[in-house]
Amino acid sequence: MKKILPIFSYIFHPIFIPVMATLVYLFFNISFFVNQEKLFVLFQILIVTVIIPILLFLLLRATGKIDSIMVPEVSQRKIPLIIHCFLLILLVRKSITLDRYPELHFFFLGALMSTLQALVLSFFKTKASLHMMGISSLTVFVMGLSIHYQIQNSFMITLLILMNGFVASSRLEMKAHTPSELILGFLLGSVPQLLLLYLWL
Repeated sequence: MKKILPIFSYIFHPIFIPVMATLVYLFFNISFFVNQEKLFVLFQILIVTVIIPILLFLLLRATGKIDSIMVPEVSQRKIPLIIHCFLLILLVRKSITLDRYPELHFFFLGALMSTLQALVLSFFKTKASLHMMGISSLTVFVMGLSIHYQIQNSFMITLLILMNGFVASSRLEMKAHTPSELILGFLLGSVPQLLLLYLWL
């Protein structure tokens, strides 16, 4: 089990959460968008939240600003979090707009709020688990979609709740976080999503 647990840290790395949220959103709206538009939306988010961050990570690692893709040191988190904030702002203002994709818009808005809070905490040398922030925000978003579209999706929600536990255990096993940092990350990810539910449910 000790060898398996770290896998969850890579599968549910924060960089992949926006794409996962988008796939779930498009699945719930399977009859609303044509396939071409689905691919276009997914492609945009893939570029902005995965491809660009990976390229910037390689640049930051080459210049010695970051040691690992897990960004273990608080001092190394500031630049990636600032960049992530700007990329999320770009998405909610120019691409995933309120009038076209309201549910997904609020997810990214919540993600922006979470990222800003994590950034502020980093200046006070406080580390929150970005993994827990990501998986908890995705879990609340899927719950919200299930309520919004009145679709029974207990399997996916149960699976995501289990994944919260596996990701937390993975981060503890890798000695990447303390329990308090995991709880803080969970709250940073879930609370903004819960607050924004009232605007689109």
